Amino acid sequence: MSLLDQLDFAKNDGLVTAIAQDHSTGEVLMVAFMNEESFKLTVETGTAVYYSRSRKKLWHKGEESGNVQKVKSLYIDCDGDAVLMQVEQIGGAACHTGRRSCFYRKVDGDDYIDVGVKVFDPDEVYKK
Repeated sequence: MSLLDQLDFAKNDGLVTAIAQDHSTGEVLMVAFMNEESFKLTVETGTAVYYSRSRKKLWHKGEESGNVQKVKSLYIDCDGDAVLMQVEQIGGAACHTGRRSCFYRKVDGDDYIDVGVKVFDPDEVYKK
C-alpha cells in the first residue's frame, strides 16, 4: 500500500487536517489543511505545502514571509484523515499575525490572554 493510500481525502471534501509541531520543543505551531497535491509536494520537497481553503489554491508555507517549515518527520493518524508534521520553523514565526505559534490566545475565564511571542510585523512583511 502506498503512502497516499494511507490518507483518506474523501472524508473532508478532498482535504486532511495538517498539524505543524516544532520538532525540537514539541510546541504546536499551526493547523491547516492539505489536499493530495499539497501532501505530495510536501513529501517531494521536504517543506510544508498546504491547501488554502479561503484562496482555493496551494500555499507553500513561507512563500511571502520567508517563514518556511522544513519537515523533519511526518506521521499519519489511525483514521488517515490527519497528518502531524514535526518541522523546523525557519524565520521563527508560523502565524500570519507575526507570532511564533497560531495558538497564542490562552483562555482565561470568559476572556483570553495573549501569550504569543511576536516575531515580525505582518503589515511590513505582507504589505497589504
